[in-house]
Amino acid sequence: MSEWTTLPLVEVMEFREGPGVLAKDFHDRGVPLIRLAGLKVGAGLLQGCNFLDPELASTRWSQFRLALGDVLLSSSASLGEVATVDPSAVGAIPYTGIIGFRARDERLCQRFIPFVLTAPTFKQQIQEMGVGSVMRHFGPSHLRQMNVSIPPRRDQEGIASVLGALDAKLAANAKLVEGAESLSQTLFKSIAGASTLVPLSEMARFVNGKAFTKGASGTGKVVIRIAELNSGISGSTVFSDAEVGDEFLARSGDILFAWSGSLTLHRWFRGDGIVNQHIFKVMPNEQPSWLIYELLRERLAYFKGIAADKATTMGHIQRRHLDELVAVPSRSAIDQIDDLMTALWQSTLLAERESESLAATRDALLPQLMSGKLRVRDAEKVLEGVL
Repeated sequence: MSEWTTLPLVEVMEFREGPGVLAKDFHDRGVPLIRLAGLKVGAGLLQGCNFLDPELASTRWSQFRLALGDVLLSSSASLGEVATVDPSAVGAIPYTGIIGFRARDERLCQRFIPFVLTAPTFKQQIQEMGVGSVMRHFGPSHLRQMNVSIPPRRDQEGIASVLGALDAKLAANAKLVEGAESLSQTLFKSIAGASTLVPLSEMARFVNGKAFTKGASGTGKVVIRIAELNSGISGSTVFSDAEVGDEFLARSGDILFAWSGSLTLHRWFRGDGIVNQHIFKVMPNEQPSWLIYELLRERLAYFKGIAADKATTMGHIQRRHLDELVAVPSRSAIDQIDDLMTALWQSTLLAERESESLAATRDALLPQLMSGKLRVRDAEKVLEGVL
């Protein structure tokens, strides 16, 4: 096993937090100002960005301009999001609350930095500082107190290659899903001309989940709440052994519609789960799943408008809103694109399921590799079975 060395973080990394740019400096175009949305998994770095005047970016904020391969870490709000600067973001500037990292010298491989910042030992040091409880913001002052453990350069490169291969596949799948979703919407709109108005409730059966978190055993199937739809399985996820009817079971490929709170539409791609309250399991009435999904997606903005007008703490729609008319394309138009739409639906579902498995593999390998307990060549053997 190679020898790992523990060093003060400041010895091996340069870091700088983005400037506190004011809203009055935002423009419609210019130099991108990267926001937290761009650091989210599956997002492009420029997603949700603002823009700055190029002259100001080259003078007042020139020291913040990003280079290819720089590593970004969210330091407030959603602490711990990590992303690497790709060609699309070269020259951009990170907003305050985002810290950029570079290797100081040859002791540290630049590609190794993202895994240092996501390793359990790094997160543990943050927790020990009280960040997230007493302190609300993590920044350069905390980094100056931190240590990092690194193996020899060759091993750093090996670890970065193994984990980077998983990250690259996850990113490719995310782009595949995004592209398939966009193409599906475009195809659906292309057949919207010859349509008939039909109550949405006639196109599918909407079964409302129940309060299955009550009395949950802690084992068994996932209880699917809005949190699981939006953020996936987490430490707060509830599990239950309850025997429930088929109408309350969500299987891979089922459509779930959160009709309260965030009002979001989802294609469930994980293992069997139990649908909790405030979520409809949507079961097509002899219609292709993609058609019901697209009809709901077209209606989503309208539903959100209804929810926003509710004078309650949690906006929602009512079942009567499902009885309202929607424009359904003719059967011949549906048949015309059915094969392609079904293929897009299935390829997206497969990519989402594969990404779930890859993410689990990455999460299992990361702490083992970053602690030196697992050798790179052994991790490479694991990847042979998943990539």
